Amino acid sequence: MQKPAPDEGKQPAGVRVVLFALMIAMLLAMLDNMIVGTAMPTIVGELGGLEHLSWVVTAYTLATAASTPIWGKLGDMYGRKGVFLASIVLFLIGSALSGMAQDMGQLIGFRAVQGLGAGGLMVGVMAIIGDLIPPRERGKYQGMMAGVMAVAMIGGPLVGGTITDHLGWRWSFYINLPLGAIALVMVTAVLHLPKKRSQARIDYVGAALLTVGITSLVLITTWGGTEYDWLSKEIIGLGLLGVVALAAFLLVERKVTEPVLPLHIFRNGNFSLVTVIGFLVGFVMFGSMTFLPLFQQTVQGASATNSGLLLLPMLLAMMAVSLFAGRVTTTTGKYKIFVVVGGGLITAGLALLSLMDTGTTRFTSGAFMAVLGAGMGFLMQTTMLIAQNSVEMKDMGVGSSSATLFRTIGGSFGVAIFGAVFTSKVQTAMTERIGGAGDKLTSGGAQMDPKSLAKLPPMIKDAYAHAVATGTHQVFLWGAVISIIGFAAAWFLKEVPLRGAGA
Repeated sequence: MQKPAPDEGKQPAGVRVVLFALMIAMLLAMLDNMIVGTAMPTIVGELGGLEHLSWVVTAYTLATAASTPIWGKLGDMYGRKGVFLASIVLFLIGSALSGMAQDMGQLIGFRAVQGLGAGGLMVGVMAIIGDLIPPRERGKYQGMMAGVMAVAMIGGPLVGGTITDHLGWRWSFYINLPLGAIALVMVTAVLHLPKKRSQARIDYVGAALLTVGITSLVLITTWGGTEYDWLSKEIIGLGLLGVVALAAFLLVERKVTEPVLPLHIFRNGNFSLVTVIGFLVGFVMFGSMTFLPLFQQTVQGASATNSGLLLLPMLLAMMAVSLFAGRVTTTTGKYKIFVVVGGGLITAGLALLSLMDTGTTRFTSGAFMAVLGAGMGFLMQTTMLIAQNSVEMKDMGVGSSSATLFRTIGGSFGVAIFGAVFTSKVQTAMTERIGGAGDKLTSGGAQMDPKSLAKLPPMIKDAYAHAVATGTHQVFLWGAVISIIGFAAAWFLKEVPLRGAGA
């Protein structure tokens, strides 16, 4: 699909309004889990079903990951606008139904519906931006996207707590409805893209095999080391199922006329490299973001609300650097240097965070987080820009969805693997300090509620703080080691000229 020419008049004049609507949709997808996470204790208290608690998150994550590449392909085949609007509507239906759930089973099912819609929100936003704004000009809008991420990460817990306390947990889902309605109206009225209708058949077999493969991977990372032992028959069985499904998927994609994930896009060296880098960024970013608040609450004594605010140095650095990199990219057309520097800063930031212990001040940890945030700011949007610049316009949807998917799967692996490392180190440290009582205290997952922690005797509380510091040290140390791979990959990128207007 060719990008609309600037002289059509509709786009430059309304592009900021369209971007505002797209940012609302992006905020919906990113904010939801943050808000719902805060409301979960209240939800369980009313609906019961504590044993199914993890599925409220897992159902959403699975549906999002599995549907992401399918939404991207549908947009390429049938037009971006209609498919994007459909994903918003599906997300809002899932939100409304989740708010009306009467038991945990209903909530899990409705969260899956919501997740299906969320899979199209992020891909739709990225692909539409790819259609509207040529890569050479896209940098100037990077700050907006980084800002949305910061608002979601900081505002999510605050909004979730306020809504749950004053309006009830159901409004954690209903809050999506007015925001989604605004996005729907604005996108419908202002977004103008060429309509297209493909005569090709949808690759249902490929979509089904990809869904099975992705589901297996996500379930492995979700259940491994928690619900089931890593070497249990369930985890091994899921691994085999995932390998077989993905191998069959590759065979199918080589033969069908209109594959759901065209393999030819991976023949582009830059696209393959930036996919690897995106996977690793998701791996270390989501992994570190999971354990920073835990360190702040347990070791530094911050409240749940304040731990979100203490992430500000990282998020503000990410916003500022993203805006700077975007402006320079727009002006000069250069971008490789930012990926290289970003990879180096992420490695340095994680290495610095691995030095934290029970004596680390909030100022020091904030400075370390700012280094990590600067690295993420250089990479987050630049990697998507390179991915989109490496595919033809007709493959913009699958290019965007592939980059998003690999970052999501990287995040799932990061949280799971870092979680296993963290749990192991905390249990070992507790056992070394207070013997069998420490192992018993942490055997349920090595994470304690701050309120429960406050009730413990000082000796046990001190031991747990040291154990958490030891666990986070290992998490960030391994994160730094793994991020070196992404830093090395960045050097092999080729600085292909960015497409300009009309390209």
